[in-house]
Amino acid sequence: MVTEVDKSTEANKATNRRFYEEVINQKHLAVLDEVASTNYVSHSFPPGLPPGREGLKAFVGSFHAAFPDGHLSIDQMIAEGDTVATRLTFRGTHTGNFMGIPPTGKNVTVPALDMARYADGKLVEHWGGPDQMSLMQQLGVVPIPGQAS
Repeated sequence: MVTEVDKSTEANKATNRRFYEEVINQKHLAVLDEVASTNYVSHSFPPGLPPGREGLKAFVGSFHAAFPDGHLSIDQMIAEGDTVATRLTFRGTHTGNFMGIPPTGKNVTVPALDMARYADGKLVEHWGGPDQMSLMQQLGVVPIPGQAS
């Protein structure tokens, strides 16, 4: 027997998948208006971004500009109640400015872990993201311990 909770959990997973496929991979930022709440909260954004959904648009847009060929693969997705956990892999080429780092032309493969909470079918809260240390090491901004510089 499928319960309302099961239907809600599956709907949250579908919306979560839509975020990655349409917003991140297909670069349709306007879809954020459909999948994220106006009062969206990120617990992981770098400082200086506006609050809410507009901050999410700014963050995703900056990633698109820095890694225009970027693509996220969903490796695993687990949902319980109103929360969806996703393990992902981001691949892309750094050809645009990223957080003050000029383009390096380097290809990166970065693991990511996201926890997203949904309410009324919309993304309302987020924790996690790409492994920033791995990204910075691959861009050559942070040295890899044990390797000569």
